[in-house]
Amino acid sequence: MLTLDKIYHAAFILRETARKTDMIAAPNLADNCRLFLKTENLQVTGSFKLRGAYYKISQLSEEEKSRGIIACSAGNHAQGVALAAQKSGIPAIICMPDGAPISKVEATKSYGARVELVAGAYDDAYARAVELQKTEGYTFIHPFDDDEVIAGQGTIGLEILDQLADVDAVVVPVGGGGLISGVAYAIKQLRPDCKVYGVQAAGAPSMAESVRRHEQITLDTVSTFADGIAVKHPGDLTYELVSKYVDEVVTVTDDEVAAAILALMEKQKLVAEGAGAVSVAAVMYNKIPVAGKRVCCVVSGGNIDVNILSRVISRGLVMSGRNTSLTISLVDKPGQLEGVSSIVARHGGNVVSVDYDLGDTGMAINSCFLRIALETRDHNHIEEIRQALIQGGFQLV
Repeated sequence: MLTLDKIYHAAFILRETARKTDMIAAPNLADNCRLFLKTENLQVTGSFKLRGAYYKISQLSEEEKSRGIIACSAGNHAQGVALAAQKSGIPAIICMPDGAPISKVEATKSYGARVELVAGAYDDAYARAVELQKTEGYTFIHPFDDDEVIAGQGTIGLEILDQLADVDAVVVPVGGGGLISGVAYAIKQLRPDCKVYGVQAAGAPSMAESVRRHEQITLDTVSTFADGIAVKHPGDLTYELVSKYVDEVVTVTDDEVAAAILALMEKQKLVAEGAGAVSVAAVMYNKIPVAGKRVCCVVSGGNIDVNILSRVISRGLVMSGRNTSLTISLVDKPGQLEGVSSIVARHGGNVVSVDYDLGDTGMAINSCFLRIALETRDHNHIEEIRQALIQGGFQLV
């Protein structure tokens, strides 16, 4: 059973293994509140997951340890379990979805665990881990639906209240619900007036929908690049804790998450993965009522796959109005490109690519489409350039 004493005990056990991560001010990420970041992306293994995994394994009996450990994970829990098992001298096998980022798979192996890739999403990896537990007798370390795991994650709540005593609201990423269950329980026991908000990806809203319907639901599919929170079904224990202690669970789109990752990189010099940035996205895009409040966003992990980082940055640039493309219908005659480029330059835009389309059947025979890609400051800047082109006599398509 989860208790505040158990969370304090977890903090004692973790004192020499998990970092007390920094709480940093982030005034440039939101202009309607005083925003702070709890930087669990800078935790050992790059994620908060080490806390719950290590505490759980520390509480196993010698008989449970002797059977070896099995776990399932999209990546961060895998690394936490693998490192904790390595420190305890226990063999570990981790079932991971075959779509898990290569960087997370390799990092898990580097801590000495054996990895089995399973076709499908997290829930499919979970089913395989349960199957192996039954047939091979391993000790199962659940990524979120376990009292000791939740207590380990709850140590973050203790740290938040110690580092930001007058916090008004705490915003937490939600997948299966282990992190927010521990954080919300700790905070509501010690500061019941502090709001706790959960954030899920819009493409994987299992907890949000379960809370809304007042019953646990299982999604048919999940679709989000925030692989760390792509969970079809919330935990039984975590659903009860979230229903009781969390004020609201909201969702953000992948585009909003991409913009949050970009903002964290540019303005805070922090690298966050998709799951870790959803809390910041919720504040940036006004998904929760935090105007005028002192707000802490838990940035839960930083293990983003470098292979998709460039795509995420590109999407974030578009989402924040930093990149755009314009298509202009022109009469194909000398001087047209000069006219367009002079207007763009005069208004501070930077042209990064130009393409002429002379073969579209939907335009006049002596016309063309000019497509230009621009670097801009924000959405207002884009509209300024658009209006200047229109006033200059150009037709935007």
